[in-house]
Amino acid sequence: MNAKDKPLVWLHGEVKSPPSSKEARLEAGYLLRRLQQGNVLRLPHVRPMPQIGPSCYELRINDAGITWRIVYRIDPDAIVIMEVFSKKTSRTPPEVVKTCRCRLRSYDNA
Repeated sequence: MNAKDKPLVWLHGEVKSPPSSKEARLEAGYLLRRLQQGNVLRLPHVRPMPQIGPSCYELRINDAGITWRIVYRIDPDAIVIMEVFSKKTSRTPPEVVKTCRCRLRSYDNA
């Protein structure tokens, strides 16, 4: 990691959990690395998540019939990862949104 790169702060989960293929983990790692380096990602890889909060996004990883999501926020000093989950519908489950908001609140108040 370069001294200018932002660290990843994992509030929950990791790329190896849930069970994803090696290819999906490599893609996730590559995209997370680009975020750390300050690159701006856009569709189809990233979708804004304003319902969670400002600067919050959903990273999309396709994997053998399953689509994984990594929900994160870009802070000035870090990439804060709130959740990793498989998405089965077009809408983000309300419990995921609620959980992410709660984790961010706890993180910001710590």
